[in-house]
Amino acid sequence: MLTTVHDLDRLINSVVMDYLISEGYPSAAHNFAQEANVQPRVDVESIQERVEIRNAIYEGDIQTAIEKINELNPQILDQDSSLHFALLRLQLVELIRACTSTPNDDITPALTFATTHLAPRAPTNPEFLEDLERTMALLIFPPDNLAPPLAALLEPKLRKDVAKRVNEAILSSQGERTKSKLLELVRMRAWAEKKAREAKKDLPERIDLGLDPERNGSDMREDSVMQGNGEAEVTTS
Repeated sequence: MLTTVHDLDRLINSVVMDYLISEGYPSAAHNFAQEANVQPRVDVESIQERVEIRNAIYEGDIQTAIEKINELNPQILDQDSSLHFALLRLQLVELIRACTSTPNDDITPALTFATTHLAPRAPTNPEFLEDLERTMALLIFPPDNLAPPLAALLEPKLRKDVAKRVNEAILSSQGERTKSKLLELVRMRAWAEKKAREAKKDLPERIDLGLDPERNGSDMREDSVMQGNGEAEVTTS
């Protein structure tokens, strides 16, 4: 039970630190630990391995990401065929992106990769087969005239989704929480608001979380900004 403001501050700081560790922001976690006098539950330096894998996926360098995952723990992909297939399919997407970026480019590398690495796995799962067929369709239609389901494969969101799955798989293999407490609290809050609206409770049309500086006054200092390296810079009040 929280009895003092100090207890509340300590809880809030703990939740923020948990988010920075789970989501993979080592520099921000290190700085926040010093400023808020919070002891991280893991060695902050160990987060860097996940960051390097995440950055490789964000940059489309899937081969490097797979190699780093296997260096970290080869059982992660051996025991999760769905994640392994997702990474290989993303690698195929990146090959197709490169092959079709200019007219008359050679699509042989993409075809060879699909035949060697994805085709043998596809029959083991109907979803794998469907994903492979959809991905191969990128070679048939012009990049500037793709149907929405195909165009989505070339969007940055696919890289982010796969990176998120990889991050959670690594955390799970290390016996850590796969989702931060902060994200769980946000989901619980959204669920509570949804239930309240379904019950016809008297609620404002929009309930802000209080995290948008533009909605809370132009003089409000942002507590979390993105640095040039893609990390969140978190400061205490």
